[in-house]
Formats: sequence, structure tokens, C-alpha cells
Amino acid sequence: MENTAIPAASPRVTVPVVALSLYAVASGYLMSLIPLMLGEYNISADYASWLASVFYGGLLFGAMFFERIVRSVGHRKAFVGSLAAFSLTIIVLPIIPNGMVWLFARFIAGIAVAGIFVIVESWLMSGDESSRAKRLSLYMLSLYGGSALGQFGIGILGVSGGVPFVAITTLILMAMLVLLFIDCEQPNSHESTALSFKQISKLSHAAIIGCVVSGLTLGAIYGLMPVELANRKISHQDIGTLMALVILGGMLVQPMVTTLNKYMARTVLMAFFCILGIFSIGLTFISSSAVVLAVALFLLGMATFALYPIAINLGCEGLDERFIVSATQVMLFSYSVGSVAGPVVADKFMGQMHGLLGYLFAALLATCIYMLIAATKSKHQMAAGL
Repeated sequence: MENTAIPAASPRVTVPVVALSLYAVASGYLMSLIPLMLGEYNISADYASWLASVFYGGLLFGAMFFERIVRSVGHRKAFVGSLAAFSLTIIVLPIIPNGMVWLFARFIAGIAVAGIFVIVESWLMSGDESSRAKRLSLYMLSLYGGSALGQFGIGILGVSGGVPFVAITTLILMAMLVLLFIDCEQPNSHESTALSFKQISKLSHAAIIGCVVSGLTLGAIYGLMPVELANRKISHQDIGTLMALVILGGMLVQPMVTTLNKYMARTVLMAFFCILGIFSIGLTFISSSAVVLAVALFLLGMATFALYPIAINLGCEGLDERFIVSATQVMLFSYSVGSVAGPVVADKFMGQMHGLLGYLFAALLATCIYMLIAATKSKHQMAAGL
């Protein structure tokens, strides 16, 4: 695989970031809204974990082919099309309140969101490699900041009636208008080249594992954390606030990730954030205080939301720019595999004493051990090469 970077001007990032932020607010509200409003539409609560998993199944499916769409029509048109498809999957939910229809709609939504992620990540990863970490941090800040704001919709607009769906659809339409009517430079998608299976096998295994674990944890958090908090007899308004704290932690950690990337090996950095997550969950094991829970969820957000940007940066390290779209697709595919499995596996823990937090503790502990071993092996390989 060639490692020589192609000189290129960094594409303008304002327009895709603004559109992404509007999408993130809408999506953040929707992700927490769906499991809380199943009862209103006479859909069994058992669908909660499956609705989360089928969404990530769509994400997984979309990650397998969306690179070709981006190459064919360009980043901007593909982004608008993805948002349009996503908005249709929202509109159908209150119109046809049927569990199977909702599962299908969430699967299509997952495909659309796969497109959004591949498009924005490759858009921002194009250009000068030295500033990729900063651009990726901006991407994560927009995504997680918007998601955190979206959580407040639960307390402000509620979880019943048609108002939430109108608000969410309006935000998606605003994102489409930004892309349609504001000029911006976009990467030359026709120069993108797909990675071969041999090249994919040579990508950092730690990066791929990091993306998988990010999916395992975030898929479960988005899909089941509102249910976990409701099981603890927490009010809907407070659930929105606590979910916002999780995502706020994920947003505020991004500048820290950018800074630490300069001084620490990325495998060690992922191990560090896994330890932070283990510590945060441990706090809830020794105290049932509401304040401790809030602090723990904030720290948990920092830990789990830090893994993906570190992993994708590691995966794209040293890559020729024409492989960036394909590499981000591989990383998103890995994330999606974890996201599909996460809610289903985590659901097995929901009836146990520590519930979802017990699942997250086990996942982060195993990942921490793997990353420390990977870092040690990498150090030995570097020493052997000297």
C-alpha cells in the first residue's frame, strides 16, 4: 500500500459540519425518544433492543456499499440524498405504529446514516494529514454536541404526540437546505480508490478492534441507556438530562483526544480511556447517589466516545489520500458490527444486578487488556526494527 500523501488543499468544512450538527440534534432526540414512546403506540417494550440493533444493522449494510455512491455522485449530493431518506423513515413512524414497520424504517434509517458518516468522515479526513486530528475533533464535537442538545428535547418537547416528529423532521430539512444553497468546496470523489482485501488486512488491527468496541458500547448506550435509567425509576425529564451528560462528556473529551494524540501512542490512549470508563462504572457499584450516577455517566461518555476518533485516526495513519473514503468505510463497517451486536448482547445483562453498566464494564475491561497487549507488541516490534 502506498504511503505517500498527495498534496491537496483542505476542503472547506463549515457547510458539512453545520449540516451534521443539525442532523445530530435531530438524531440525538430521536434515539432517546424511540424506546420511551413504544408504549404510546402499543408496541411492546421488547422491541427496544431490536430497534437499536436493526438500525445498526442498516448502518452495517450501508457501510458495505456507500463508498461507490459517493464516488458516483459526489459528497454533497450523496449527503442530501442520505438526509432525505432519513427524513422519510422518521415520517413513517407515527403514521404506521406497527412494530415490524418500525423495524424496517429503522433499518433504512441505518443505511442513510451510514451514508452520512462515510460522507462527512471522508470529507473531513481529506487534505493535509497533519491537521486531520483537529478536523476529526471538530467532527466529533459537532456530532456529540448536537446529540447532547437533542437530549433536551425529551424534557422540552416531551415524548408523546406528533410534535417530536415534526421538530426532528424540520431539523433534517434545515440540514438539507444548508447543503443545497450554501456553496462549499468538496473533495474530488472521482479520485477515490477502493482498498483491496489484502490492503484491508494490513490496516491496524487495534484500529479495527477500537471501532468494533466503540460500536459495542455506543450502540448499547444509545439503544438501552434510556431503558436502564427508566428501570432505576428516573423520570423522563431526568433521563434526558442524564443522557445529555453522557454525550456532553463525549463532546468535551474531543479536544483532549486531539492533544493527547500528539504525545501518546494511540493504542495506549485507547487503553487509558477504557480505564476511565471502568473507573466511572465502578463508582456506581459502590454508591447509589444520584450525584454519583450523574458524574459517572459524564465520565463514561468521555471514555466511550473517545474510542472511535482515536481508532479511525490510527486506521488512516500514513494512508494515501485516495484510499481515505475506502478506509473510513472499513472503520464504519467495523463500528457497525459492534453496534449491531451491542444492544442484543447488552440486553442479556439488563435483568442482572448491574444491568447495562455491568455489560459496559466487561466490554471496556476486555478492550483495555487487548490495547495494552497491542501496545506492548508494537513497542517490541519497533525495538526489533532498530
